[in-house]
Amino acid sequence: MPLIEPSDYRPPAYLWNGHLQTIVPALFRKVVVNYQRERILTPDDDFLDLDWSLASGQSPNKEKADSKLVILSHGLEGDSTRQYITGMVRHLNNNGFDCLAWNFRSCSGEMNRQVRFYHSGATDDLEQVVTHAVAKGYQDISLLGFSLGGNLTLKFLGEQGAAIHPAVKRSVVFSVPMDLAASTATISRGFSRVYLQRFLKHLRLKVAGKEKLFPEKVSTKGYRQLRTFVDFDDRYTAPLHGFKDALDYYTRNSSIHFLNTISVPTLIINAKNDPMLASECFPEKLAQQLTHVWMEFPKEGGHCGFAPNDSNSDVYWSEERALQFLTKTHRTT
Repeated sequence: MPLIEPSDYRPPAYLWNGHLQTIVPALFRKVVVNYQRERILTPDDDFLDLDWSLASGQSPNKEKADSKLVILSHGLEGDSTRQYITGMVRHLNNNGFDCLAWNFRSCSGEMNRQVRFYHSGATDDLEQVVTHAVAKGYQDISLLGFSLGGNLTLKFLGEQGAAIHPAVKRSVVFSVPMDLAASTATISRGFSRVYLQRFLKHLRLKVAGKEKLFPEKVSTKGYRQLRTFVDFDDRYTAPLHGFKDALDYYTRNSSIHFLNTISVPTLIINAKNDPMLASECFPEKLAQQLTHVWMEFPKEGGHCGFAPNDSNSDVYWSEERALQFLTKTHRTT
């Protein structure tokens, strides 16, 4: 599909660069959603916590075949309560969509039971969530992901290809590190290291929790010597999830390698000033070659930002843009 240009996103004047467009919404925007939590068990004796929010005026017992569902996947060290998730859920609910914001393993407030965590390519868990939604009777399902959750969504769609369940109709993703190795290098440079250090601090708490459950397999000893995601992924992500090393993990899970087999209409939105994305995450030439994938690269927006230009609006541009694509785009195969 052709590259969508120019994008119509314009940031508010007080957010004049990508860092502010990233940080201010993350720290100061508050959107509360009243979720109904459901826990499902995984085949390996673990669990996933799913947070449901049904469209305004609908009953939980409403026939699901008549409802449209959006499954939302959060970013690294996020969860279903992050403002970019809750803002999207609220807007979609208000426009008639049921929403299912699922929490990755160890991200729901309770440590998961297995030694594995979550990672950028753990599509088996997303597949189970989709299968669970289909079993509830949903026949019109859209997938929506942010950052790591966006990479996970694209990889899942590409792996499934034409064999994907017919209930999955379309997808939208934002701020996606489609090339994991290149983006890992980007976040290790300059001011972006602030984000890196914050992530590593949060991940240390996860590792410490896992150490209590599996002291023979996971240790925090020497953790403070880790300086980059490569260090973290070499020590933890790769060995705990069956990869040779960090590079093998990045290579096998970068969603840019899975785009050409996606068979449902999919929109990828990455801001050019995103402080966590490498230039490889804006493959304009590739966009011209894909059949079912659109790409839109606004000049502004930051990482999972896209605050509205109108100070009187509490609906973000990303939320309006997602709704537009979800309501006007239809699967034809």
